[in-house]
Amino acid sequence: MGFGEFLQGAGRQVVTGGKAYKAWVAVLVAMIGIGLVGYSRQWNQGLLATNMRDQVTWAFYIGNFTFLVGVAAAAVLLVVPAYVYHWKPIKEVVVLGELLAISALIMCMMFILVDMGRPDRLTHIMPGPGSPNWPQSMLSWDAMVLNIYLILNLVVVVHILYRAYRGRDYAKAFVVPLVLFSIPAAVGIHTVTAFLYAGMAARPYWNAGILAPKFIASAFCSGPAVMIILFQILRKTTAIEIKDEAIWKVAELMAYAMFFNLFLLGAEIFKEYYSHTEHLLYTQYLWQGIGNNRALVPYAWFSLTCSVAAFLIFVVKKTRMNWKTLNLGCVLIFSGVYIEKGMGLVIPGMTPDTLGEIYEYRPSAVEWMVAIGVFGLGALVFTTLVNVAVPIMMGTLRAKGAPVEIPGAGH
Repeated sequence: MGFGEFLQGAGRQVVTGGKAYKAWVAVLVAMIGIGLVGYSRQWNQGLLATNMRDQVTWAFYIGNFTFLVGVAAAAVLLVVPAYVYHWKPIKEVVVLGELLAISALIMCMMFILVDMGRPDRLTHIMPGPGSPNWPQSMLSWDAMVLNIYLILNLVVVVHILYRAYRGRDYAKAFVVPLVLFSIPAAVGIHTVTAFLYAGMAARPYWNAGILAPKFIASAFCSGPAVMIILFQILRKTTAIEIKDEAIWKVAELMAYAMFFNLFLLGAEIFKEYYSHTEHLLYTQYLWQGIGNNRALVPYAWFSLTCSVAAFLIFVVKKTRMNWKTLNLGCVLIFSGVYIEKGMGLVIPGMTPDTLGEIYEYRPSAVEWMVAIGVFGLGALVFTTLVNVAVPIMMGTLRAKGAPVEIPGAGH
């Protein structure tokens, strides 16, 4: 009863499912196909197929990357109550949070890859064949910590599911230290990503010490919003039991993060407008526009409106524990943070450019197609992982001769 048998059983389970599962997988495969078509155009034309230019060299791809690092880091919001405070309702679904982190990290890597233009350029940042300029380059640090966090989550999940598949509980002496290490690791991946921006002295909009805590706060808003929606879908479409208490606790923790995120945003805006230095220009471009250049202004105010409305929903216990308003709040905070950490972070940092030129960037059709493909791939990874994990956690997928129920299954 070895690991090979476990992989074979998992492989069979991937292609096992009802009509709804297969239809959903078909939709995701179609999304990946759209992405491949877009990427083929980018392959033939180079990054000229995107709307990135000399003035704006980081844009839609990097915005999505930054946002998804936060989604991956947010899995720690389940780990703390589960393994530090041993709260059982959360502990039963922490594996699902780790599966979401794995899927988000894969999407992060893909967005970095497509932003390079050609896949062969990946060798430039690989130790050995390439020259990643480690340890001076923050980009090489970011790649390293993301890969470490991905491996950490993979090891924990595979160990738990493998032991459950064999009818045995996970080895606490092995898992608990790794899970506890994932707490600073999750904070670390988003902190290093923030340092990647904040370390650029030539980009005043990013060059702020407040950026790292703001990244962490916004991650604990958007990531759990995705989890809450997914938990509700999974308990309706699978046999897994996810208690209301687990969802409401995550929502409560989100309310604190939302307040901190809005507080940091307000502090940053105050600093820029009250000091009124020449660096205010970048913040003005986002919130007011410069002359007729106002492409981001509607997005900025829409993002703020969504974030404030979501905070008001989550801070009130009655609306936080009402499923309709809870889900509305999740959609609002996801939208608000997605814009804030995507277009609202990357584009103002490069507009105006270092020579004062204003280039009004908007994602091209190719960029949208590639992004659809990457999100389709991430959703497919999560879907297939859940399709394997849930039967093992519920005791319906076991190795031959293994007991159907084990103590602590699904923890």
